[in-house]
Order: sequence, then C-alpha cells, then structure tokens
Amino acid sequence: MLSLDPLGPKWDCPLGSKDLEEEEGPWGGGSGLPPPGCFPGSWHQDVGLDCKGSLEGAEARAWTVYYYSLLQSCLQQAGLPETQDRSQVPRTGNMLLCLSPTWLTKVPALGQPGEAVLLVSKAVSFHPGGLTFLDDFVPPRRATYFLAGLGLGPGRGREAAELARDLTCPTGASAELARLLEDRLLTRRLLAQHGGVAVPATLAFTYKPPALLRGGEASPGLRLVELSGKEDQQTLVKEEVGAFLHSGALADALQVAVKLSGWRWRGRQALRVYPRVELSTVVDTVLALLEKLEEEESVLVEAVCPPARLPFPGSPPPGPELAVRICAVVCRTQGDRPLLSKVVCSVGREDRPLRHQSSLPQTLEAALARCGLGEAGQVAVVRRRVKAAAEAALAAVLALEAGLSAEQRGGRRARTDFLGVDFALTVEGRVLTPVALELNSGLCLEACGALEGLWAAQRPRSAAEDAAAAPLVETMLRRSAHCLVEGKQLLLIGAGGVSKKFVWEAARDYGLKLHLVESDPNHFASQLVQTFIHFDVTEHRRDEENARLLAELVRARGLQLDGCFSYWDDCLVLTALLCQELGLPCSPPAAMRLAKQKSCTQLHLLRCHGPPWPAPSLHAVPCCPLESEADVEKAVHQVPLPGVMKLEFGAGAVGVRLVEDAPQCHEHFSQIARDLQGEADHPGIGLGWGNAMLLMEFIEGTEHDVDLVLFGGRLLAAFVSDNGPTRLPGFTETAACMPTGLAPEQEAQLVQAAFRCCLGCGLLDGVFNVELKLTGAGPKLIEINPRMGGFYLRDWILELYGVDLLLAAAMVACGLQPALPTHPRARGHLVGVMCLVSQHLQVLSSTASRETLQALHDQGLLRLNWLEEVLVPGEYEEPYCSVACAGSSPAEARLRLLGLCQGLGIDGPHYPVAHFLSHFK
Repeated sequence: MLSLDPLGPKWDCPLGSKDLEEEEGPWGGGSGLPPPGCFPGSWHQDVGLDCKGSLEGAEARAWTVYYYSLLQSCLQQAGLPETQDRSQVPRTGNMLLCLSPTWLTKVPALGQPGEAVLLVSKAVSFHPGGLTFLDDFVPPRRATYFLAGLGLGPGRGREAAELARDLTCPTGASAELARLLEDRLLTRRLLAQHGGVAVPATLAFTYKPPALLRGGEASPGLRLVELSGKEDQQTLVKEEVGAFLHSGALADALQVAVKLSGWRWRGRQALRVYPRVELSTVVDTVLALLEKLEEEESVLVEAVCPPARLPFPGSPPPGPELAVRICAVVCRTQGDRPLLSKVVCSVGREDRPLRHQSSLPQTLEAALARCGLGEAGQVAVVRRRVKAAAEAALAAVLALEAGLSAEQRGGRRARTDFLGVDFALTVEGRVLTPVALELNSGLCLEACGALEGLWAAQRPRSAAEDAAAAPLVETMLRRSAHCLVEGKQLLLIGAGGVSKKFVWEAARDYGLKLHLVESDPNHFASQLVQTFIHFDVTEHRRDEENARLLAELVRARGLQLDGCFSYWDDCLVLTALLCQELGLPCSPPAAMRLAKQKSCTQLHLLRCHGPPWPAPSLHAVPCCPLESEADVEKAVHQVPLPGVMKLEFGAGAVGVRLVEDAPQCHEHFSQIARDLQGEADHPGIGLGWGNAMLLMEFIEGTEHDVDLVLFGGRLLAAFVSDNGPTRLPGFTETAACMPTGLAPEQEAQLVQAAFRCCLGCGLLDGVFNVELKLTGAGPKLIEINPRMGGFYLRDWILELYGVDLLLAAAMVACGLQPALPTHPRARGHLVGVMCLVSQHLQVLSSTASRETLQALHDQGLLRLNWLEEVLVPGEYEEPYCSVACAGSSPAEARLRLLGLCQGLGIDGPHYPVAHFLSHFK
C-alpha cells in the first residue's frame, strides 16, 4: 500500500477566494514540505531511502523521510522493533509498504494493450513478531495486489492515482472510484434508494450533475435541484431553501449545515451550521458557495441530526449534552459479500462537531456508557443496526460498481475492497437509529487502528480487539492468489463425479488452464479443458508404468505445465509418481502410498515415537491387514473387539462395518471378497488396487474432520468440523457441523494430531483431509485422505471462511505458497445432514425432489451439495446429497435444519435427524 493520506485535514480552513491548489496546502499531498519535528523518538536516520535508478527531488525526499519516521513512530508506540535496513540482503514478504512513488514502476503488459504491470524496487516488508525490513529488490518484484492512499490534487496523490490505474493486478481502490465515494450527493441517493440506509434530509443544488445522478427515482428526504447556471439564482434558491426548511423531511432537526460536495472539497472546508429558522443566512451562504461550483459539484443544505438523548427513554444526565459519532469499517469478502469488521466511536459536546483525528477513539460500549446507555441489550441492538446499515452501504456501492465500465472504475481489476461509514446516532420514531453521514476510504480504518493502539504496548488484548483490517487483508490475499494462478497450466488426473462439478466453474473463474487425464472418454469435463488425454488410470498395480507413459504423452504434446494434482482418491498415488517423473512439486510417492493404504498408515505411525513429542504414535490405532481368511483368524486375536473392518484402499465409507466377534469378522470378509472384487463392481472407491481389508480397534468418541493446507512441511491453515453419530453397524456419515463446537484446547489437539500424522507419513505439500475421533485420551486417527476434503467440505469452508481449498491445492501444486489467515474467523455456522437413497427414496422422488431441493437452495433457504446423480439404491451406497442450514449460532442452524427436514420428510423414525444432530448441542 502506498501510504499517501495526510495525517489530518484542515477542518478550520476558512472559505476564501484563493485558488484551490494554494488552498490545499501540504496536507493534501500536493505541494510544500512536511511539518518538521512531528515524531519524538529514537531510531536510526542513516537508512537508504533512495531507490537505485530513480532519485527524488528535495521536496519528495522530505516526504519519504517523513513517512518513514511516521512508520517508526507507530512501531515504537506499539512496542515493536525499529525497521532494519536489509537492502543489501533483501528478504521476501507478502506485505510490502512503499513510502515513495519512486519505489514503484509501471511497465506495459505484454499481450494486454492498455494495461501495465506494477513492479516494486524498494519496500518495507513485514514479518511475524512485528519485524520490519527495508528491502531493495533486484530484479524488481511484481505486485499481485495494490492498495494506494489517494490524495488530492497534484503531487503524490496524483502519482498514486496514476500508479493504480489500469493495472494487470487487482487494486483495492482507484481515483475514479474514490471520486464517486466522495460525492456525498451521489452516495446519499445510492444509500437511500438501494441500500435502505437512513441519511440526513438533504437539499442539493447541482451544476451540470454527473451522469449517475441524472434521472432515476426520487429518494425520500433528498431533493435535487439542477441549475442551468451559477449566477442569478437568488429567487430559485430562496424558494427551494424556504420550502426545505419548513418541510416535514427535517423532522425534529433544529439546525442545518451548508457545505460543498465533490472530490475537490474533501476535508477542505469549514462546517457551516445555522439555526433552521435563519432562512436569509442559509440562502446567502448557498449563493456564495454557488460561485465556487464547477461541473458535477453541488451545494448541500442538510439536516443536522439531533443527538439521541441518553439514557433512552428517560431524562438526560446533568451536564453538557453529548453526541456520539459512530465509525464503521466494512470489507468486501468472498463472493462480494460485505462484512462489518469493526465499530469505533467518538464522543463530544453537541455544540462542537466531532471529526476524525480530533477526538479520542473508543468502543461502542464505552461511548454509549459515557452518554448514559450501559444496558447490554440496548447496546447490542445499536450494534446490530450499525452492522446492517454499514453492510448495506457497501452492498449498494458494490452494486453500483458492477454496472460501471473498466474505464469508469479506473481499470479492469479495480474494486472497492473496504469502506468507512460515518454515522450519527439519533432518534427516529422513538428508535435509536444510525444515520449515515458520509463514506470514506481510509479515515474510519485509521480510527480503528488508533483504537487498537491502546492495546499495542505490553497490555493484554481482548478478543474484541481483533484487527479491523483482518477481513481486508484476507481479501487482499485472496485477490492476490487469483492473480498468481491466472494462466497457470495444470495437469489434472481424474475428473471425478457429480460432486466435483464445482472444479470446472472455479477453474474458469480463476483463469486456470486445465489439462485432463481421464479414463472415461465421454466424461462431460472433456469439453471443458484445454487438453483431454484419454488414459485408463484404474489399474493401480501399474501406476509406476502408467506414470512413465503419461509423462511421455505430456512431453509429446508439448505441454508446458506449472503443476499437476488430483482430488480423486483413485488417482493420488499415480499423480505423485507423475509429478516425480515431470519434476513438478508434490508430496513423495512413498508418502502418498503410505497414506493411501490404511493399515500401513496406522502401523507406520505406531512406530513413530518421537522426538519431537507428542509423537504421532499417540494418535495411531492398532490394526491388522487382511488378505486371506487366515489373516482374519490371526487378527481377531491381536486386535481388541469390537473392531472396524474396512477396505485398505476404500473411499466413501463403502464396505466399512462394525464387527463384534470373530464370526462377524469372517462373514464380512467373505461378503466383501464376493461382492467387491474389482473396479467394475463399484467404480471410484479404489478397487483397482484390489479388495484387501484391515481390522482395526473400534474407538469410542466423537468424530471430526480436519482439513489441512501444508506447504514445505509447514501448517498454513486448518479447519475442523464435527460429525454426528454414524448409523451402525455401517459408518456412512449422517450429519456435520462447522465450525467445531469443541473447546479451543480440544480443537487445537485435533489440529496438531492431524498435522503430526501427515508429517509422520511424509506428507509435506498439499491439501489433506484427516478423519479423527476425540476420545478421553485425546485424538485418535481414523484415516488420512491425502487430497482435498470431499462431500460438502470445500463448499462449506469457502462459505464460512472465504478460503478455497481447490485454489490452495492448485497453488501448492504450482509451487506457490498460499497466503492464508492463520486464525480464520468463521462468518456463521452450518449444520447439515446426508440424504441416502436407501432411506429417502420416496421423499427424494416427491417432497424432497431434486427440483424442490434446488429451488430451496436457490432461494437461500438451505445449502445443497449433490453427491450422486441417480436414485439407485444399493447395499454399498454413498450419500446422495447433503442439505444444510446456516445460522448465526449452532443452535439456530440446527433448529432450522430440523424444521426443514421434518417439513420435507427427511426426518423420520427410520432416520432420526434430531438424534444425528444431538452431538452439536
């Protein structure tokens, strides 16, 4: 981010006749030198701030030194080390801060006319533990996301705007979008018409309004008067102002404010407030301001919202009347959905306008308490109303942007990724109501940072003080990842079934170039990829030979691959062997084999006693491989019964059974040997390796999935979900809940157990799904699936956390480290149940038909994941679909789901949904 915003606006600048450029002064970033001696403190001054090959003039150099000192002052006040000058030995980092435009260069993008690549030659990089380094990059590094602070007028503000325009990488702001946000008239009409957000009653006189303001429906409380000229408007102005001051739109307001609206006037004018009864004074002020208007600018006369008298209802406390100004930061998250990040407030006297950077930031609770409103329930109501209004404001802005051309946005990839919304707290109809005063691109975020600074130096930090910028950073990282993978050439082994249809749509959205190897020559995905290679991948005893043959085919076709991966159980070992042949990143084939064969996984981990400790052996479960009846007889004397019998290479819980004694073991072994002999008997569950089985000890406890992202043996992210009780004696999944309802310590135990088991098997790079049970003695391993989690998991994680496991898997396959949130925050709760053809054939053909379920999904009443295509019952079945409901709490989601299942007929005596959901209470 190019930091160019001024420290604070000149609120008391009088309205005069000076030229705008002269009036702006140094704070707008236009001209002049920074104020001297602003930052007391001690840090090294002899650092290399010049960028090789791009020297600055004296004035620009002074500003670079100023911003560097500002950074050091912030670090010092937060108790963090000063920036180290490592320009001779540059480090790498994901987040780079450029303090001067000369540290960045735009070069034309090859094959993309009119667009440019942004290169970084020098930056401050940020690292864990609060460490910062001043780095030079030779050759320059390519930016994959750019967020600039956009100032006014000439100088650095204009340079920042030019740097952000028409880039090939995503940008989180542009001068064009910022201009729209700074037009109060435009944003107020937008909020009132499309966001349903309360705004002050406003009368606007505009001279040649922008196209976005012409026409359209009238907005309640907003009156727009288009002027044919700026002179000789006395009669019209007097009539309109008089009618406005006497209108019911002003409600209880006793004062009005008169101000200029437009990009040029951001923070550069004195606030003029007049009693509502002073018609002539208001008219004179409007006429004086009209002389300064340029095209697409406005003069606004707006109601000054009377501050709420707190406590409410009741009499105000003694002393001067206090007003509350509420500032909300809202961020654009996955799927272009707004999310409130943080609320910060300021409190001051009613007769002294509250401004950013001129009042102490405090929490909503503290601010309302100072005004006499301390009841938790009422504060929660205010917070909910602020959240709804702020998120509606960003939604309205995003909807506006979606209709703009690339030129109007300032580039094909320019978007607004975060928004600050300023509210006054007033009373409308005896209801405490936040009224949106203005939108801004950085001041609210800065206010939140100032509040967070109270906890920065050697003080405990509460959960409520999570960084306001966290959702913004997640969006920056996600958009950066999209930029990194665009155009990457990926070889995909195995297309999968209907449950993996999302892959092709996601690949298109990410700009991935997929080349597919698939056994079915008529698979629908053959028409959706760059290259289709028909190759039988089902005979796994020939995986090594097939890997060599496929490598030859790839070379013969001249494919220049960036990576190769698979999410299909059947193809994982072959994929690792092929990556080895082609020299592409992947976990070693030996590790993939070890994880794929379930008895080998457990027996290997049982021998891993450490160090380090706790060792993987603590999580492994005794078991015996079974290839013959003699093996069964031996196993029942070695493995405590009851036990679990399953296929060595199985998937989807097909053929898994609880066995309580030796006769049941022999019976189930014989049944599987008879029914599931080869791939044709049940495609896609691993019978190409044979139908060998294993017997393992049955472990009591709750079942959980842990989905991990590993890169270079380091854990980047983990997501834990809870499973409901299975329908014994089989182990087909019934229900699930995400995020986990476990205590943080138990969740951490599961994550570490899954991570250590993966490392113990040699799995170092990839996205893995680990199934565990949480027992009284801690987590116990069920099995490792050395691929992305199946069923609904990718969809749920994307919905709740904004992290796409498919994208992460693709990045790791290309040797790119995904930048993921270390402690991702779930944005709600999902609870779901599986539908089985054997239990729901009738309802799936009637009340819960495919069309009905899809319609409910499209209406947002449930979350649906199709897992099979046809309604064909069978003894060895996998779930047909998953239906889930969302809620702000697990209880809310659970109750919604139970009601839905009862209404559709999914719940019943034969399939007691309430019982399956009982683990989630």
